Amino acid sequence: MNFDEFSSQISKIKKLPLPGPASHYKMAPEIRVKELKDRFIKRKDARQAGVMALFYPHEDWTTHLLFIVRNKYPGVHSGQIGFPGGQKEEGDQDMLDTALRESCEEVGAHRDRISVVREISSLYIPPSNFEVSPFVGLYHKKEPFQIQKSEVADLLEVPLIEFLDDANRTTQILSTSYAREIEVPAFVFKGKTVWGATAMMLSEIRELLDQVL
Repeated sequence: MNFDEFSSQISKIKKLPLPGPASHYKMAPEIRVKELKDRFIKRKDARQAGVMALFYPHEDWTTHLLFIVRNKYPGVHSGQIGFPGGQKEEGDQDMLDTALRESCEEVGAHRDRISVVREISSLYIPPSNFEVSPFVGLYHKKEPFQIQKSEVADLLEVPLIEFLDDANRTTQILSTSYAREIEVPAFVFKGKTVWGATAMMLSEIRELLDQVL
């Protein structure tokens, strides 16, 4: 879809009720869904993080969605694919400020060119004890992004048409930080697997977009 058309249509999601946990559960492993529904997981002093689902025009002005591939490090999210964003720091005014700051740092976006569409449902990530606040934004620029090499290994740029294609939803057998070789719902874009919290947030974004596009 042409970015200008997409930009005019996505504004309609501001008035929609958020699908919330019901949409998250569709892309969560059964063991995680049971824990969340049973309130088994106790959130103790959860760290706060903000992320940005950033839609932007590619070179041909078609709409794309930006992901980052995280560097490998000793941690539960090593090497995973996610949205630009990170932990709240002292000096951040709120979670939106965190999401914008981190996005600009990690992918070299210019803050004044990001239009925030809306915040969507927060999500708790038990393995890392993070409460994540996701935002949907538009980036009105088609110049190449520049990664922060200390945090980001690569970018994954996904056309909107592929993001919305049900053929890219699947399940895979993965080993996670909390279980080995379990069936995990996932998206596959350009041969890359997107699962876990990012897939759960994507599920909500897709449900919102399905109502306006």
